[in-house]
Amino acid sequence: MLTGVAEIEQDHERPRAYRVAELAEAAGVSVRTVRFYRERRLLQPPRKEGRIAWYGEEHLARLRLIAELLERGHALGGIAELIGAGEDGRDVAELIGLQAALVAPWSDETPVHLGWDELRAAFGDQLTEANTAESVAQGYITVRPDGITHVSRRLMDATVALVDEGVPLAAVLAVSRRAAEYADAMADLFVALIRDQLLGALTRVQNLTPAEAARLTELVQRVRPLARAVNDAQFTLAMDRRVRAEYGGPTVP
Repeated sequence: MLTGVAEIEQDHERPRAYRVAELAEAAGVSVRTVRFYRERRLLQPPRKEGRIAWYGEEHLARLRLIAELLERGHALGGIAELIGAGEDGRDVAELIGLQAALVAPWSDETPVHLGWDELRAAFGDQLTEANTAESVAQGYITVRPDGITHVSRRLMDATVALVDEGVPLAAVLAVSRRAAEYADAMADLFVALIRDQLLGALTRVQNLTPAEAARLTELVQRVRPLARAVNDAQFTLAMDRRVRAEYGGPTVP
């Protein structure tokens, strides 16, 4: 009786083995996907017994990791690099954390949906095909049968407020297009500054240690609010200079 119990316990402790179809089902992918990952060396080789390939829990964990990285927007090439780093004895979690910090959204804008009746009430006869097309071209709105969805509630509210103050919608959109161009230029400057002066180690990502990846992740997280603060200060100081030049006033050093 005790022998039977021991055998049951040993069976319970023995790692689960999967055939390829069982592994695919457990991971929620197709057999073809499993084989594709094997061909791309994203998945470790199985254990062979004769003509049967056996996969284990480590293979299932790898498939789930790949699925998570794909969901986060990683390309397969980048996933292969991260996984290759982990197989070289380094902590892939640290590299994933660094990648997540680098590509995390800077904006915290909330989309807003407005129906056509709301839009007509806000813009009246300025709700023209030309103005709508310009908004679409700038990437701010998506037109739907029941109205539009704007990517930023704050920008939408500001647009409505400016029109309420008597600024033509076409003029608001023209300034918006120019402002976006300048904002893109500022973003290019800061991306280059951070890349060239702070993140030089990323040019040798294949050699990063977990400690270096963790340090760079913390660095990125510290620099992000500094970049926003500099842009905000630069804009307000520029407004001071331009307003003084346009309307006069005391000179401020």
